[in-house]
Amino acid sequence: MNGDGTPQTTWSGGVTLTEGPYAGWTTWSRGGDPYETLIGPFYFRWEDGGARCVFEPQAHHLNGGGAIHGGCMMSFADFSLFAIAHNVLAGGHAVTLTFNSEFVGAGAPGVLVESRGEVVRDTRSVVFVRGIMTQAERPLLSYSGTLKKIARRD
Repeated sequence: MNGDGTPQTTWSGGVTLTEGPYAGWTTWSRGGDPYETLIGPFYFRWEDGGARCVFEPQAHHLNGGGAIHGGCMMSFADFSLFAIAHNVLAGGHAVTLTFNSEFVGAGAPGVLVESRGEVVRDTRSVVFVRGIMTQAERPLLSYSGTLKKIARRD
């Protein structure tokens, strides 16, 4: 059980929810990543051969102008990099080595934000990923990044 009483199963470092509106979705926001726990929740699942990432922006995700804060969108894009690369990372550990983004539009609260992308290249030590974030099929953010694979020391 999660601290909020929601049943869960763990999956390669993530938590797959079994109840509620995001049943079947996986997150690291349930204690696995303290920063994402604070600003999320962010979710992903596999659809059509790739990761589909989502979050529902609320009041605490907004800037002073009432749009989704740019830092929130970049954090969600960073979450998405790891979700998109999840299978090639094979449950291993990685860190963001580079991150690039271009703001394309402003997002509004209460409407699901989606992110999808692709692994451009997977090498022995790094993974190159790119993606697009949308809201109601309207582009919000284009992003790319490089993830550095890190050997865990247990």
